[in-house]
Amino acid sequence: MAGGKLTPRQKMINLMYLVFIAMLALNMSKEVLSAFGLMNEKFNGINATQTEQNSKLAQLLGQKAAENPGFAASLALSKQVNTATNEFYDFIEQVKNEDILKDFKPENGVLPYESMDKSNIDEKWFKGDGYSKRGQEIIERIDAYRNKMKELFGKDAKYQPLLNKIDKMFSTEKIKDKEGVNKLYLDYHYKGFPAIASVAKLTALQNDLKTIENESYNIFLGNAYKEAASMKNFQAIVVLDKNAYFEGETIKGKVVLGRYDKNTVPTSFSGPGKIENGQAVISMTAGGVGEHKLGGKFTFLEDGKPVPLDFEGSYVVVPRPNSANISADKMNVVYRGLSNPMTISFAGISDNNVTASAPGLRSIGKGKYDLNPGTGTEVTINVTGKMGDGKTVSDRKVFRIKNIPAPLGAIGGKEGIQKGAKSRLQASQITAVLPDFLYDLKFKVTQFAFKVPGQASIVVNGDRLSPQCIAALARVSKGDQVTISDIKCKIDGGGSEVKIKDAAPAIYEIQ
Repeated sequence: MAGGKLTPRQKMINLMYLVFIAMLALNMSKEVLSAFGLMNEKFNGINATQTEQNSKLAQLLGQKAAENPGFAASLALSKQVNTATNEFYDFIEQVKNEDILKDFKPENGVLPYESMDKSNIDEKWFKGDGYSKRGQEIIERIDAYRNKMKELFGKDAKYQPLLNKIDKMFSTEKIKDKEGVNKLYLDYHYKGFPAIASVAKLTALQNDLKTIENESYNIFLGNAYKEAASMKNFQAIVVLDKNAYFEGETIKGKVVLGRYDKNTVPTSFSGPGKIENGQAVISMTAGGVGEHKLGGKFTFLEDGKPVPLDFEGSYVVVPRPNSANISADKMNVVYRGLSNPMTISFAGISDNNVTASAPGLRSIGKGKYDLNPGTGTEVTINVTGKMGDGKTVSDRKVFRIKNIPAPLGAIGGKEGIQKGAKSRLQASQITAVLPDFLYDLKFKVTQFAFKVPGQASIVVNGDRLSPQCIAALARVSKGDQVTISDIKCKIDGGGSEVKIKDAAPAIYEIQ
């Protein structure tokens, strides 16, 4: 019971058992009763902190689900876990108030611990050698919670360690005492114990609930990041050099995924053009005047299975230029706070006869522009071209303005859930990364929250563990998960006026 691999929370629970034994020897001394009261207060404080932390993780899941459909399933599952946890937590609170605490009047807001030396639940929870109606209800609610969590997580292998922990924490099987006698669950834990001891034990059970909820959210975040990065979530995009062509003119362009990555190479491709550096480069002769369709399919191999991605596009063949061709060099949106490179031209008109204007747009020569959008959600680019006969044509296009997405928290340069020794975490730098983003941005972490199971969060200014964090880390055990959250950062090397969202948490499991 005093093993060195126990968590601080489990050590506290084990201490309760030791105090139980001490009670028998000390004939319920006032000091022991007060110790139980203080232990109950400690658990209540931890539960309040854990509730706040769980709420932040739930909000993070909601934000990610709003930004990326890959988080939707994890968000839905987290809401069901939260409902099951809150219902059982509230029931335990009801049991404490109705079965135990109603018999004791607080003094100056504090329970009279030293007067709570007798059990007041034996007749309420037990009948003969078995349970009373109330005792059976408590057992059924514990079983219902355990079975509900099994139903939610199913047989998915990635949840099995958590389910094993739930089975152990919320088992209602008979327990063999030190004399080898099998006792009922409530008999072993509560029968004959002082009222204050039973209250503290029930509060510890509530802490178990909050711990399971917290670990569930951390798993959901890790799985959601993996799902969000799946090839199934990418969109194939047709990007032509221009959208209108003269009759007989060669059509050039490319078909790409939602990111430009030469390492993303499909296993097969059908459609116009050929594969070069992870994209289909189109080269064909334009047909007659009018709109034409083109399409095809990429096929990628993921987890040993083919994942098909269909694409579809169109182009217009015109006898003479009558519309502008405006294409963003980095996708069809522009990002606030960044210089977005743009290529702006009119089909059949030389670059020196084309002018473009928009808030934050500046020319850098030969049809190339930089656009640094300001406020709002859209920016309109107006383009005018002067043709050889002196006539002018004009066009406009609206682009969506998006903020820089929130980066991912990283430990030692690696994001998501990691496993390793305490020493590695202690020596690692806390960073933020934005993988697969269109721009090569580097971030500097300025603040983060450090959380180990059973202890309050520690706010750290900077990007490395503080002495307080190292002290808390020394008390964690193998299998515990350390959460780095509320990671605040800024763009390294400039862009300090650009507000960056808090980076997603990083999880580190102690090995």
